[in-house]
Amino acid sequence: MSRGRKALVAVLALLTLVVVSGCAADKDAVAQGGTFDFVSPGGKTEIFYDPPSSRGTIGDLHGPDLMHEGKTVSLSDFPNQVVVVNLWGQWCGPCRGEAGDLEQVYTATKDQGVQFLGINVRDQRSAAQDFVTNNNITYPSIYDPAMRSLTALGSRFPTSVIPSTLVLDRQHRVAAVFLKALLAGDLTPVVERVAAEK
Repeated sequence: MSRGRKALVAVLALLTLVVVSGCAADKDAVAQGGTFDFVSPGGKTEIFYDPPSSRGTIGDLHGPDLMHEGKTVSLSDFPNQVVVVNLWGQWCGPCRGEAGDLEQVYTATKDQGVQFLGINVRDQRSAAQDFVTNNNITYPSIYDPAMRSLTALGSRFPTSVIPSTLVLDRQHRVAAVFLKALLAGDLTPVVERVAAEK
């Protein structure tokens, strides 16, 4: 292939990449048939989906209960509740940092019809259980060392970002996604706003 032809192919490939990237950047997520389809938001770590009618639902999220072997915990266990889903691992420094804040928000908002649900990933069960006990975490977690339950979050959800937190409204549609560790002050107003929706 001549040098000129190679240059032309490289330019066309670059233009194709720019066009594809431009299309993906227009939307953070799209609801297709009512399902949540995450698209990389170009570096954003806080993403909000409003109005509620534009939100999509995640798939059938369920798995083994971290603290009670033989028991299963599922998103469907919490009908008509706002559910805050947090992906975590005891090996993750930012997860350790946010654990107290998440428990604080859960305690402060559970009487408003809010439930928290953790998804523990890439962990040994005993280490994760010790973490829950030592940090006085009172909400349940799915034990998912192989990250199989995360397929419910959509094939494009960035499962490499731990911790991640999703706020689901009472119909279990995705209202917000946080791709970072959270403080109580970050999360509380979002959870309270979603809980107050009619």
